[in-house]
Amino acid sequence: MTPPLRLGGRSLDGFAVMAVINRTPDSFFDRGATYGFDAALAAVGTAVAEGADIVDIGGVKAGPGEEVGVREELRRVVDVVAAVRKRHPDVVISVDTWRAEVGEAVAEAGADLLNDTWGGVDPRLAEVAAAYGIGLVCAHAGGLDPRTRPHRIAYDDVVADVVRHVTAEAERAVSLGVRRDAILIDPAHDFGKNTWHSLEATRRLGELTATGWPVLVAVSNKDFIGETLGEPVDKRGVGTMAVLGVSAWLGARVFRVHDVAAARRALDALAAQPGADSRCRAR
Repeated sequence: MTPPLRLGGRSLDGFAVMAVINRTPDSFFDRGATYGFDAALAAVGTAVAEGADIVDIGGVKAGPGEEVGVREELRRVVDVVAAVRKRHPDVVISVDTWRAEVGEAVAEAGADLLNDTWGGVDPRLAEVAAAYGIGLVCAHAGGLDPRTRPHRIAYDDVVADVVRHVTAEAERAVSLGVRRDAILIDPAHDFGKNTWHSLEATRRLGELTATGWPVLVAVSNKDFIGETLGEPVDKRGVGTMAVLGVSAWLGARVFRVHDVAAARRALDALAAQPGADSRCRAR
């Protein structure tokens, strides 16, 4: 049983839902629906009402696309973080960034967590989390540069590589002063991985939860689900819920999703089952 997460003054001792808030014009999922400032704030309000514990604000599309420099990323995320902090004082605010300059600015604006999905390409980001007393997600991207896709990537054992990398990053963060109870690890499905690797990471997720670090899974509508089922982005919802259920049963704690209401219901139903971790109770 992993200890509670403590982020933004909150103790998250059950399944926590993290809502995706894309302040980008080219998201693979919503195609820019929440790019505008008002639209992003409205999406946060809806997510909180539907049961989100964390909102994850991102200003750069994960995949290849138009170059987004530091200044533009700051323009997209800092004002939203500040406004969300004011309107929703109890929600945990995460920012999806790999850049230390952005991390520092959003920490000043009120962010509680830095979601480093590219696996520590900027080692200063952990230093920022330590300096501001906020949380950090340590992910595995197979050494890829940000916003690049894997090409014929191979591992002797993908899960062993994930465990090695994320635990080393987590321990490094602790050594820099990040609180142990504010760190999550993330296998980062599809980042530096093909579909087989992402399915293997799901099947063996228990090896990550066995490390004792709280595990975040970000699988919502991803390509490995689409390729497995032969479905386009807008028809991957059922597959997403199935993977969330497997991940929760294997001990994952935080779930980054597009459909907060569906995820909240699914996770609460699973938490009520006999044998579920007593910490992961339904609300």
